[in-house]
Amino acid sequence: MSSASSPARASTSSEAGEINTYKGQERALRADRLGTAGLLLSVLAASAPLMVVAGVMPTVFGVMGIVGQPLLYVILGVVLILFSVGYAEMSRHVHNAGAFYAYIARGLGSTAGAGASLTALVAYSAMQVGIYGILGFEVSGLLAAHLDLTVAWWVPALAVALAVAVLGWLKIDLNAKVLGVLLVIECALVVIFDVAAVAEPGSAGISFSAFNPEALSGAGLGTALCFCIAAFTGFEQSPVYAEETSRPNVVVSRVMFLAVGFVALFLAVGSWALTVATGPGAITAQAGEQGPGLLFSLTEARLGGTFTDVLHVLFVTGMFAALLSFHNVVARYAFAMGREGLLPAAFGRTNKTSGAPATGSLLQSAVSVLTIAAFAVTDDKPAGDPTAPVLRLFTWMGNVGAFGVILLMAAASFAVIAFFWRRGAAGAQMWRLIASGLAGIALLAIAVYTVKDFGVLIGAGPDSSLSWILPGIIGVALVVGLVYGAVLKSARPEVHARIGLGNEAFRLERAAESESESGSESGSESGSVNSGV
Repeated sequence: MSSASSPARASTSSEAGEINTYKGQERALRADRLGTAGLLLSVLAASAPLMVVAGVMPTVFGVMGIVGQPLLYVILGVVLILFSVGYAEMSRHVHNAGAFYAYIARGLGSTAGAGASLTALVAYSAMQVGIYGILGFEVSGLLAAHLDLTVAWWVPALAVALAVAVLGWLKIDLNAKVLGVLLVIECALVVIFDVAAVAEPGSAGISFSAFNPEALSGAGLGTALCFCIAAFTGFEQSPVYAEETSRPNVVVSRVMFLAVGFVALFLAVGSWALTVATGPGAITAQAGEQGPGLLFSLTEARLGGTFTDVLHVLFVTGMFAALLSFHNVVARYAFAMGREGLLPAAFGRTNKTSGAPATGSLLQSAVSVLTIAAFAVTDDKPAGDPTAPVLRLFTWMGNVGAFGVILLMAAASFAVIAFFWRRGAAGAQMWRLIASGLAGIALLAIAVYTVKDFGVLIGAGPDSSLSWILPGIIGVALVVGLVYGAVLKSARPEVHARIGLGNEAFRLERAAESESESGSESGSESGSVNSGV
């Protein structure tokens, strides 16, 4: 009988090294593929430390005029540690590749989970696609400087998008090794620069004025908060890999706290080193003039041309690592949505050879290529002008994605409270729920400031249509997702009830099928006895 043989088949598949799942191996991700080190390297790669130091920090200093950027990383680190307290505890109870929306569904209801699922898909896609802009610009600059080749930024961007598409089909542990090596090297180079900046400070000497709260004044504080919180993006992705880790109850929460602590310290020190190297009074002017070139001009003056050339190469490989990491996350969200019926069933199947979420990977690759093409077609600037690739594609999409992630984290904070309250565990989890509530309020405040200052991001006044169109992308995704969830609740209640359950839904299905078959057999035997009587 099927109910009796299924456990045997699952055991055999597991012994053969295949995927052990409840409803066919194509419905689950490979288990036990990642330990603490592998998962930590994978999620940290999404933050692309060198990209933040060279790309994000000069933008916050120069465009948004926030000298107190080092203090922002400290403040955001505290907020995100508070967020992680409840989020980590939730990860012990819910293992799902669609982490954010699964948690929100389990806490705030399936309709809210549907809204969060589409928001997450759009937000992470935007963040991933935005990186292609600054990567393409940097590669085209390197080709012009070293090979005397004039190439439009979108040519290398498309080439890298195709490479990421191919790697998206490979198993996660290969990607983790690639990401890990690149991450360690680029972090080491940034630390070397930090030491060099302190050893040879600017005209103001070693100053800690960037940590003064007064240094947070500036027209673009809200957008700076959004841009800086995007630098942390990656730590919250660890539950996405829960199904693929060994001991998810321990590994996932451990990685989250390690990632937040490391990123907060690393970025606070790195941004402070920039202010020391230029002088706090000169940082905004120099960052505004040089943009991503600020870091490289400072390293060349202190560490020489060879070090700077290596830094340029690692800048590219670090962005490539971030692209891979975001690609993996988007593919897994699409996989989780397909498995639960929020997307077509094809998205909920994995590559039988590698175990990768193949259809979701293809979806993200298609979105990347189309977005790059759209920005390329509308780019009327000469080669080497950063307007389209850096100031539009990278900055616009990065902030759109970060805004979406901020809203998801705020909703997840309140979902944690609802989840444990409904289960009568509020007393036992009270300190975690208080931490989640404080984090949720802080994140909502950051979201409000982000929308308020979005005009600064695009260099236009509040009357510019882009100041509401860009954050409106996330708003539309949320509303469409909520409406879709409400429609599912009415038209397909069985799919609506499955949202957020992941592979657990198929375990429940299997149990129900077994009970149905047992009931049918019992009825048949009873009929035979009655017939004999």
